[in-house]
Amino acid sequence: MKSNRRDFLRKTSIAGMGLAMTSAWSNSITGNNPHNIPAPLFGAKYMGDFSAPKLETVKCAFIGVGARGSGHAHQIAAIEGTEVVAISDLYQDLAEKSEKVCKENGGGTRHKKIKLYTDGENDWKNMLKKEKPDAVFVCTPWKLHAPMAIEAMKSGAHVFVEVPLALTIQEMWDIVDTSEKTQKHCMMMENVNYGREELLYLNMCRKGVIGELLHGEASYIHELRSQMNEVERGTGSWRTYHYANRDGNLYPTHGLGPVAQYMNLARGEDNFKFINSFSSPGKGRNLYAAKNFPADHKWNKLDFKGGDINTSIVKTNMGRTIMVQWDETSPRPYTRHNLIQGTKGTLAGFPTRIALEGGVEGGPDSHHEWAEGEQLQKILKNTNIHYMYALENWLPKWADMVEWTL
Repeated sequence: MKSNRRDFLRKTSIAGMGLAMTSAWSNSITGNNPHNIPAPLFGAKYMGDFSAPKLETVKCAFIGVGARGSGHAHQIAAIEGTEVVAISDLYQDLAEKSEKVCKENGGGTRHKKIKLYTDGENDWKNMLKKEKPDAVFVCTPWKLHAPMAIEAMKSGAHVFVEVPLALTIQEMWDIVDTSEKTQKHCMMMENVNYGREELLYLNMCRKGVIGELLHGEASYIHELRSQMNEVERGTGSWRTYHYANRDGNLYPTHGLGPVAQYMNLARGEDNFKFINSFSSPGKGRNLYAAKNFPADHKWNKLDFKGGDINTSIVKTNMGRTIMVQWDETSPRPYTRHNLIQGTKGTLAGFPTRIALEGGVEGGPDSHHEWAEGEQLQKILKNTNIHYMYALENWLPKWADMVEWTL
């Protein structure tokens, strides 16, 4: 888009944390500004059409190499043209483990001089100052995402941040302002946008296979109570305080990201307009704590304010609807729903299945049955999707990842 931030936000609204909807930026200069949208910093430039200069070698650094960050380090180190220069973590053994993996992926020609920064909670700041990386990957507890992203951009690096990008609307605006002021990209790493099924459905929506889009269903249903047991180092258990002190959908983008892409939201065509959101009672984590921890344990002293499951209905400017759900507590199988419905058919996930008016070639002859499994082979071929699967891991090396031709 060739417009600046003022023009863009005047035409569209912004989805905040928990999908809180803000009004147009133009209100901030007319006095009608109920959401306190800040004016852009002096000298800032809208980043929607920004392209960073090409780098022959990208110097990469990692903040946090636990369960999630170690996977990113492993993948990035396998990409030609990268040079891992530094790793920061609270624990020396985790940093050394990722250092070893990165050097192995470098094959003796790359990642040979990785500096480790493990001297306390703020050593990552020393890493930014001394190593001057081109790209920083932030994979830490949620409350650290925004501060670390902002500091990394100020140090001259582009930033890739784990989900969620920030915890408050103010933090989001601080990220936007810093990105525009420093001319550095800041990307939230919403990985599910790029899965096999999600890219297939995005392609089919773009080709008009299911007609005009009407409705989407998105969720992140993933029972994670066992993270409460990770007390010694706090890996994962830091989420427990979020469940106790916050209510709503704390992790909306795993489900919503793909549906937002199908509907082309926030790209000048359509956007979120308003939301109704409801949470169930919060019971599951109190019960889990009472069953699995001593009565005087810190988890049994918490009153969990967050509902076990949150369900939201979003209405867009064009009148489309989206159901968004989140539940990391209830005993039920993993799902993201991933459903997109149009005037000519419906695409759904978990499991992957398609229903089209008039039927699917090689599958059912009407929309009253789903096409699944081998019945989908012809429609996959006809939508020009080509795959290369990694057979050993669900999270493979970058070089082995799915290859897409859209």
